[in-house]
Amino acid sequence: MLRPKKSLIAEMLLAQHLVTQEQLNAAFEVQRKTDKRIGQILVDLGFIEEDKLLHLLAEQLHIPYIDLRNYPINEETVKLLPEFYSRHLRAIVLKDNATSILVGMVDPNDLLGQEEIERILKRKIDLALIREDDLLYVLDSIYRRADEISHFAETLSAELKPNTLNLFSDTQDFSTEDMPVVNLLRSIFEDAVQINASDIHIEPGLNVLRIRLRVDGVLQEQIIPEKAITQALVQRIKLVSGLNIAEKRLPQDGRFTIAVKNKNFDVRVSTIPVQFGESLVMRLLNQTDILLQLDQIGMPDEIYQYYSQVLTASYGLILIVGPTGSGKTTTLYASLNTLNKPEDKIITVEDPVEYRLPRVNQVQVNPKIDLTFASILRAILRQDPDIIMIGELRDQETMEISLRAAMTGHLVLATLHTNDTLSSVTRLIDMGAEGYLVASVLRAVMSQRLVRRICHECITTDPLTVSEKTWLKSVEHVNTIETVFKHGAGCSYCHHTGYRGRIGIFELLPITAELADALRKNDTSLFYKLAPKQPLYRSLLQSGLALADRGITTVQEIIRMSGEI
Repeated sequence: MLRPKKSLIAEMLLAQHLVTQEQLNAAFEVQRKTDKRIGQILVDLGFIEEDKLLHLLAEQLHIPYIDLRNYPINEETVKLLPEFYSRHLRAIVLKDNATSILVGMVDPNDLLGQEEIERILKRKIDLALIREDDLLYVLDSIYRRADEISHFAETLSAELKPNTLNLFSDTQDFSTEDMPVVNLLRSIFEDAVQINASDIHIEPGLNVLRIRLRVDGVLQEQIIPEKAITQALVQRIKLVSGLNIAEKRLPQDGRFTIAVKNKNFDVRVSTIPVQFGESLVMRLLNQTDILLQLDQIGMPDEIYQYYSQVLTASYGLILIVGPTGSGKTTTLYASLNTLNKPEDKIITVEDPVEYRLPRVNQVQVNPKIDLTFASILRAILRQDPDIIMIGELRDQETMEISLRAAMTGHLVLATLHTNDTLSSVTRLIDMGAEGYLVASVLRAVMSQRLVRRICHECITTDPLTVSEKTWLKSVEHVNTIETVFKHGAGCSYCHHTGYRGRIGIFELLPITAELADALRKNDTSLFYKLAPKQPLYRSLLQSGLALADRGITTVQEIIRMSGEI
């Protein structure tokens, strides 16, 4: 926001009937207590839209207002002004003309800032007004840590002389805080947090090191031609994770905590020996974020209403199914958030425990000491629980104990690695469960997937290819004949991918009386025939195409998902 004279701004806003005198008086009262800019206060109080105010101020200053969300950003042009000055002066270089440079500023009245920019650029500047939130987002997108990571990698490689690092040594210590490996790791983590990555992959190759970050389910790669640093990097991570640095032949799992950009992360570490060394994957679990509530994970209203009702049952089994990375854990934790009350005892069996929940007794599986899902479950039943959450039904014994627990007065939530709701029920039977037992305890099965959302800043119409149109016809989606589908053209907000964030696709199968009867008779063919006719049943494919119809995701994403199912 700018700092124009209060009386002039008030006069302009009143003259154009954008605010009332009462609203201005309320804003001035807040300003006396907070010393905020009057324009920002008016926006915060909801008296005026920020866009309207910015257009008005730009008109007053006789400069253009530029919406960075729709402006074609050139990264090389932006980098004419170093990152420190861009953030400090709240400015960005937008266009390099022959005689001058166009610079967007949050506060074009900052004369000292203008002089500093001209001194750095050594050119005359023209000004434009920009929004501060847009500026910071663009800077975060452009000033990634790729260059910094490469620089620290080169520095570390130069310091790791052959006599300094013995690749076969088991006693090398990298715990000194001023070593370049720490700077390299810090840059990698900052880059991952900046783009909201869920995983960091460190993979040694032939004379190169690949660092790949998973963003919205898709990996982004940076290749570093510094093979020598791999050992130091992996060894440092193994040290802080409590792993055996001498063991390089077997997979290991560990974890550690780290603070990055004022956020606390629990980092799960997995190592595995590969052809050129040890491959390492780190899962970032943000402990600072508040866990999602059930109504925030994107369920359609009808599914949310039914699923919430099923959660109130005093006993029974609820299955959440899908492949790895489909969001099952998020749904389970959101469900536990809903169920977490002082009057109910909740015990979970997890491998691993990802988020710590207050009042919930969470047990970590440890096969090394025979602390398995089945052995924990047997002990749990003697702990007088009301609700049990099982991370995964992996074997027959775990499944049988879970069914017995659901039948004897416990509400059991569990996951299963199957592709859809229908195959989940037959999977239980294939694992040895009796049909009558499944029929008596199974309340509902919900399958889910995650697909990428279209970036709202660059969304545009999507002219489908011939093969995509053919695919739509093949799945008999009759409503797409006149549908105008959308996709993202790519911009700095989405790192030119066209996607930003993810959304869940859900398939719910309530176990009705007629389905339960089919299970009691062990008639799976009848079960498969009746299931799609249930009122709330909508296949994953149908749910995904509904999102594409609404312009939330793309047809390409649904095709990618349908390849899995």
